[in-house]
Amino acid sequence: MFPFNSVSDFSIIITYEEELLRQKIKNFVKNELENRIKQIEDTGSIPDELFRIAAKHGLSGLGIPRELGGEGGGHLSLTICIEEISKVCPSFATAIMVQRLFTIPVILYGTEQQKTKYIPAIARGEKFAAHGVTELVAGSDISSIKTQAIKEGDGWIINGKKHFITLADKADYFIILARTSEPQESESRWRGLTMFILEKTVKGLEVGRKIKITGMRGAEPCELFLNDVWVPDDSVLGKIGEGFKIAVNTYNYGRLYVAAQAVGISQAALEKCLHYTHEREAFEQPLISFQSIQFSIVDMLKSVVTARLITYWAAYLLEQGKESGIIAAALAKLYATEIAENVALKAIEIHGGRGVSIDEMIERSLRDSQVAKIYEGTPAILRLTVIRQLLKQILKDSQINTL
Repeated sequence: MFPFNSVSDFSIIITYEEELLRQKIKNFVKNELENRIKQIEDTGSIPDELFRIAAKHGLSGLGIPRELGGEGGGHLSLTICIEEISKVCPSFATAIMVQRLFTIPVILYGTEQQKTKYIPAIARGEKFAAHGVTELVAGSDISSIKTQAIKEGDGWIINGKKHFITLADKADYFIILARTSEPQESESRWRGLTMFILEKTVKGLEVGRKIKITGMRGAEPCELFLNDVWVPDDSVLGKIGEGFKIAVNTYNYGRLYVAAQAVGISQAALEKCLHYTHEREAFEQPLISFQSIQFSIVDMLKSVVTARLITYWAAYLLEQGKESGIIAAALAKLYATEIAENVALKAIEIHGGRGVSIDEMIERSLRDSQVAKIYEGTPAILRLTVIRQLLKQILKDSQINTL
């Protein structure tokens, strides 16, 4: 079953508790989120009240261990949550995802002091966090970052400029990737990068302008400036020089969540098409009675179901801690985001003039799908990730066979 170990690697097990969670999220979406969509789209901002309500429903702590003040639940639980929210408001799902880009590396690599200091407040919804890695010259190639951290006494001085930092304007805490040493000639460029945890109150840290992007209104990214920011040694996350590994491992989970977001976007567009073609008449009969429309909707359903299965499968593999989850997560994001774009385009076509009307918000699916395709790994980067994992597996298998 190359590149997977066995047929069992293709399992998906959804528990009764996870189905109860889905119903809980659906109720939250219906009662608290649906009536705020137009406000979020028009203002380009998610109201603080919505975050407080989400926290009361336990969404802030989902995926965070109970011993750290969270609600528990694994990656499949988060996948279900993000999918359901993305059917109505993908940008709010982005806000939840961004929190996990902070909590996951802190939980996996942080000290006990760091975990207890930062995670419980986020789980309660009292604090917000952001992930500060991307720069104008370093997006897909994060080893090219220019932000530097220089050792001084019992701390570090950080200087640099980050770009496209999602919801940095709301964040209380930041994870920052900086170069702490130059790689030797024989070493790879990714060596010498280190992760730091910063608080927004630290001197020299400044959130810049919001960057207007195509979609995900309400979750726009910002610039982030670091001017002679001093942080103590205990702000280092993980080991010095291993920041690249931490970032890449975190993105495996981030890609899973974006895939779930794309599935939600696709599902919403599909359902809108089904309802619209049932009610809308042309040539004295419902649109759904035309075979071309029927075939289009069936093809959309086929794609959405497949994307969901791949995404849930990736979630299950990552939850089991299997290395094959890296390939699965990359494939899930690659396929699900492409499907979101295709389904959105078909939905616009089926809705005709209403499809391009901003008031109808059908076109929003296409705008949001474009953002989902880019962050947490472009299609090209995802393909590179998969092929490198395949080659790694081939090399590993060949070494075993020669023993």
